[in-house]
Amino acid sequence: MAVFQSIRNFFIPDTVFEPEVIVPATTTYEIHPLTEKQLKEVLNLNLRCFKAGENYTKYTFSYLLGEPNSLSYRVVTPTGQMAAFVFVMTNREDSTGHITTIGVAPEHRRRGLANKLLRHAEEALRKRAIGVVMLEVRVGNRAAQNLYRAFDYSIVQRLPKYYNNGEDGFLMVKSLN
Repeated sequence: MAVFQSIRNFFIPDTVFEPEVIVPATTTYEIHPLTEKQLKEVLNLNLRCFKAGENYTKYTFSYLLGEPNSLSYRVVTPTGQMAAFVFVMTNREDSTGHITTIGVAPEHRRRGLANKLLRHAEEALRKRAIGVVMLEVRVGNRAAQNLYRAFDYSIVQRLPKYYNNGEDGFLMVKSLN
C-alpha cells in the first residue's frame, strides 16, 4: 500500500499551490512614429512576434526606417514600451501603398492593436493621396486574413511558395478612395 501512496503522491502533490496573480492588462495605448532611434527595440519585438525565418533583418529595418517613401508607426504603453509596429512603403508614381509588416507583442495581442495600426496607416496613406494599398499574408494565417477582410481587403492572387519556408501567400488589395 505504501508503494501506491508514493506513486499517488508523485502525481498528486500534497501541497496546494496558490494561483498566479494576474496583473490587469494595459488598456491605453498611443501611436507614435517609429524612427531609427527605436531600431533595437523594433528588432527585439520583431523576434518575439515572428518565428525564425519569418522576421525581418536589421538591414531590412534600417532600410525601411531610412527610406523617404516609408511610413512606420509604433504602439506604446503608458510606460513607453513598444507593443506593436507597422511599416508601409509608398509609391507616389502609381499612388499605391504596401503594408510590409505588422507585428504585435504576444502579451498585447487580442486588444485591437493591429486594428489601430491598420486604421492609422490607412489614414496616413489617404493624407498622401495614396489610392490603393496592398499586402501579403500567409495562406495559413487565418487570423490576419480575417482582420484584413474586416477592413475590406480582398484576395486578388495566390502567391505560390512566397515565404521562406515554402508556404503560399495571398496578395490582398484595398481601394482607399
